[in-house]
Amino acid sequence: MSIQPVSFRLYERDFDGFAEALGESFERYGFAVVADHGLDSGLVAAADAGAKAFFALPEPVKRRYRIAGGAGQRGYTPFGVETAKGEVHADLKEFWHTGRAGNVWPEEIAGFRGAVGGLYDAFDGLGQKLLAAIASRLGLPREHFTDAVADGESILRLLHYPPTTKPGAAIRAGAHEDINAITLLLGAEEAGLELLDRDGRWLAVNPAPGSLVVNIGDMLQRLTNHRLPSTTHRVVNPAPDRAGVARYSMPFFLHFAPNYLIETLPGCVAAETPDRYPQPITARAYLAERLAEINLA
Repeated sequence: MSIQPVSFRLYERDFDGFAEALGESFERYGFAVVADHGLDSGLVAAADAGAKAFFALPEPVKRRYRIAGGAGQRGYTPFGVETAKGEVHADLKEFWHTGRAGNVWPEEIAGFRGAVGGLYDAFDGLGQKLLAAIASRLGLPREHFTDAVADGESILRLLHYPPTTKPGAAIRAGAHEDINAITLLLGAEEAGLELLDRDGRWLAVNPAPGSLVVNIGDMLQRLTNHRLPSTTHRVVNPAPDRAGVARYSMPFFLHFAPNYLIETLPGCVAAETPDRYPQPITARAYLAERLAEINLA
């Protein structure tokens, strides 16, 4: 079973059709695959090259960009730190975070700031368009989420999963759900990403090269009273013949503004679907709770 891609070209040509196709995929899987997304291929390639150059630096150099007390929200987070909620073993990955402001930039990598910062802005704009389609699917005005994410605490993560040299219990990313509103993921061509389907089976997510994987996060699941599900997913270790190959990806975690109140949308509450979250919470408070759960507080 595979997730049928939705072409972003429909966005301008048939917005309602795009919103319907995207919404149906989210409601079924919590995931969608967006083809023809329009992100500049040169910019994507430059950011990817910058990421690979950074992760190839010596460990002591990389650790100079670890921000003490920053809850892993800017700069470098070393291998084996983040741990999925409820898991014993840390994920087999290291990563770099860039946000809207307050960033650090590696001096050793020429062009890193321009490429990564430019990709952040491109993801930010595309994410707002996807939210417009989601709002429409929910029966809301297209611009419903515009102010909610204008100053959001969105994060671009550059991810490196090194080759898996030793078999063991740990995997590249333990089963988890994303914290944010929606996640936009590039660079998932190397196998490993799986989602937990509603019947309890793990389904591989294998997008065509250049496609964008988009999934619902817990904030939007809570806001929609689970009409849009935040699906459990993971990144498993590679097959033996690919064990020596590193995996890279670039997820953009689109967040609401810190003071945005995550309060169940009235249109998502009915007699047969009572409000699961009668007590609202701000996006900042929710984020703080969840970061503590995954060892990033």
